[in-house]
Amino acid sequence: MKNSVGVMLVPFLFFCLMSCLNQTTDDISVSSPDSALKLKFHLKEGRPYYELMYKSDTLINLSALGFELKEQPAMKGGFKILDTEISSHNENWQMPWGQNKRIVDNHNLLKVELQETSENPRLLTLYFKIFNDGAAFRYEFPEQKNLKEFVIMDEITEFNINGNPDTWWIQADYDTYEKLYQKTTLHDALWVATPVTMKTVNNTHVSIHEAALTDYAGMTLKQTRPGVYKSELVPWANGDKVRCSAPMKTPWRTIQVSPNAAELVESNMILNLNEPSKIEDPSWIQPMKYIGIWWGMHLGTEIWHAGSRHGATTQNTMDHIDFAAAHNVQAVVVEGWNAGWENWGGKDAFDHVTPARDYDLEKVAAYAKEKGVMIIGHHETGGDIPAYEHYVDSAFKQCDKLGIHAVKTGYAGGIYPRGEHHHGQFMVRHYRKIVELAAKYHIVLDAHEPIKPTGIRRTWPNMMTREGVRGMEWNAWSEGNPPSHTVTIPFTRGLGGPTDYTPGTFDLLFKDCGKRVPWNTDRLEITRTHSTLAKQLANFVILYSPLQMASDLPKNYEGHPAFQFFVDFNADVDESKILNGEVGEYITTVRRAGDNWYLGSATNEKERDFKVDLSFLNPGSKYKAVVYKDAPDSDWKTNPYAYEIDEIEVDAAASIEIKLAPGGGQAIYFVKL
Repeated sequence: MKNSVGVMLVPFLFFCLMSCLNQTTDDISVSSPDSALKLKFHLKEGRPYYELMYKSDTLINLSALGFELKEQPAMKGGFKILDTEISSHNENWQMPWGQNKRIVDNHNLLKVELQETSENPRLLTLYFKIFNDGAAFRYEFPEQKNLKEFVIMDEITEFNINGNPDTWWIQADYDTYEKLYQKTTLHDALWVATPVTMKTVNNTHVSIHEAALTDYAGMTLKQTRPGVYKSELVPWANGDKVRCSAPMKTPWRTIQVSPNAAELVESNMILNLNEPSKIEDPSWIQPMKYIGIWWGMHLGTEIWHAGSRHGATTQNTMDHIDFAAAHNVQAVVVEGWNAGWENWGGKDAFDHVTPARDYDLEKVAAYAKEKGVMIIGHHETGGDIPAYEHYVDSAFKQCDKLGIHAVKTGYAGGIYPRGEHHHGQFMVRHYRKIVELAAKYHIVLDAHEPIKPTGIRRTWPNMMTREGVRGMEWNAWSEGNPPSHTVTIPFTRGLGGPTDYTPGTFDLLFKDCGKRVPWNTDRLEITRTHSTLAKQLANFVILYSPLQMASDLPKNYEGHPAFQFFVDFNADVDESKILNGEVGEYITTVRRAGDNWYLGSATNEKERDFKVDLSFLNPGSKYKAVVYKDAPDSDWKTNPYAYEIDEIEVDAAASIEIKLAPGGGQAIYFVKL
């Protein structure tokens, strides 16, 4: 075996050299920079495997690697090792925006080059990156004479989980992630979407996901035997999983690891596994707060298409712009502005260029510019990909001309061509095409019904936020999201990236929204928002999105003292910390924007009472803390509107008592004095 040192940013670490001594070519190990994580690669009788240890515990038992190919022999055995290389990497880099703008990338890398021992041998390379907060691996099919174009029919990537840990998961689905999370043992979580989060008996937290999903099928995880997940890729309509040609690299398969739930959320590993930005000057990409013409349609007080109840009229949009300009809100999203909504569900229904008959696009755009407010365009596709790709270049050109440099895309419904899925390679290619085209026209994106986030925002920072979660709108036309839901998201779906949950409903019981017409439920009487009002404020901080929405109707914010928190809120944060948290139970998050800090703390159905120290504040500085909290008699079921506002002076040596009502929350704005 040859040990070589790659040209990296720091000298080769001594312990990495030591990890390779006294090992056969079939047994190689590499550790994290802090030595807490250790990954072992094995080649047993020609078949590749890996296992992962954390401190004194085994997290992943011996797990197989490889592929089944279409009309070609499988690539899962009959290998020999050609070469191995271990190297180290340590750098700081900057995101133009994010939960943390300064990112540390410190990892050790094991590269294993394999070759088949058959008559016409093919090559396969494995890369293993080990960080202090997790491990990741990917496959590479190098350029080679014995493998050109090929089709992957099955990726034999296993995660043989040790024990039977508590697991938070949603059922795997090829088209949607909009489901409530379940908590079961691992053995009962049979087929799951990623990220999937686990807690071992020793309180170690583990999340399995993927990073840098590019021109590949999305990965779900299916148990083949108790505790053993295997990659189950989303297929094309004909059953192919991935169509590709050498050279190519797969996405990274990621295993985030932390000693507690809070540090799991603080991990930047997913971002570190993506390529640097392809946008040379990202200065035009700016985080924003927004409101919009959206919630009324979900409530059933308005509709998406032109008519007597149309939401997106010229006047209504101008009224929203006025409200935004008066309340330090940078943008307004307008759903239903364009022609075609009356043909919902049909092929070629939508026109993404022509306004509805009662919407003056140019007048609205000019008015928004005059008021200093950004219009967020809306491109609902109904899943009709050929139609959208026909219009999209012209639509983006129109947006650029009118100064509309943000677009919310939507893919509700089944995908055309029929048989394709939201999470398959066909759509992964489409989503990326739209991101790249949007960058050409200096447009940032908020994608709904998307592919899951895998850190591509590092490479294309105009991909700012996305849905891919059961969001606020479910409260308007279903049994709703329980209080535990929003304190589960940061530890699960949120690990992938920004989440456009659209928080901020103040009319919690929908008593002041006007006449509702049922459209997606026949049980309006059960609909409500399952939280206290103070928790709605906390969610602005907890549920991170660089495009952060206050989702309610402006009339429910006008003159409301609690709305001042959103007025003061800054979506362009510089750093974030998780002060405490347990999956599905509670979380306390703080974020800094410039000199000021924002705190959001929330709980599930149980009331909480704890103290947090303020050592995250700048030492030596004084702050005014504006505290928005549950009233003593607040309760999400019986008294959700009760809240109080206090002002106190604090510094980094102080601490604050936080008392959360059942289903409650607390939000604090720390203003540096």
